[in-house]
Amino acid sequence: MPEMSKMKKPDVKVVLLGDMNVGKTSLLHRYTERKFKDTISTVGGAFFLKQWGPYNISIWDTAGREQFHGLGSMYCRGAAAVILLYDVTNWQSLAELEERFLSLTDTANHDCIYAVVGNKADLTDLKAQMFRDSDGVFTDKTQCEEDGTEPQVLSACPTPPASPASLSGMILQKQVTHEDALALYGRILRYKGLEEKNSLPAETMCFETSAKTGYNVDTLFETLFDLVLPSILRKRNENQMSPTVDLEECRGGSSKRGRSGCC
Repeated sequence: MPEMSKMKKPDVKVVLLGDMNVGKTSLLHRYTERKFKDTISTVGGAFFLKQWGPYNISIWDTAGREQFHGLGSMYCRGAAAVILLYDVTNWQSLAELEERFLSLTDTANHDCIYAVVGNKADLTDLKAQMFRDSDGVFTDKTQCEEDGTEPQVLSACPTPPASPASLSGMILQKQVTHEDALALYGRILRYKGLEEKNSLPAETMCFETSAKTGYNVDTLFETLFDLVLPSILRKRNENQMSPTVDLEECRGGSSKRGRSGCC
């Protein structure tokens, strides 16, 4: 097997699940390409291979459309972490996680890590609106006051029809609170038959992000990568104890033995 293909073999899998229009593809683009993209609905699924230190992590983007729902369990098979994504301005998107998507994770690893993530925080949170990560710069009120400048407020990105806009057109009504996300995380643990006292705390595994401004995006992925490290090390140890067969070498070896046997 060529050396390059060995380098690119993923150590673990991270999967994004959620209804359509919650921003799964945009979130992945923001993390991997450091910019925001207006995207169309994902068909089936796609993945990006992220190198994290000496490890390779495949991040899977799945379709939220109903007609592709059955593919979700296939993409979740063997996942070390699952990101359950909702839209903070759309209550139904949170409900869909429990009603449609949670059962798809039955094929994930038994020790899979779950993160409940509310995207589009820039629509409801001024701090998320002011965040800029293209150059790793965060602009807050304190810094603006010291510089004598006005804080830059980004305009809100297009929103789903079900998301009511405020009169100002800049801040939208937040339909899903942080407490709602914490409660869902608790129900996920119960669904998995896990005890809260023996699991990762909800405050650690519930995030609010903005794919548009980059708010909390790096924090989300880097936290998950740190938490799946034990799975990576265990998998590598298992591979060392039970090495895979190199088919190219086997083909070469069998052909050589075949020629020598004819002599």
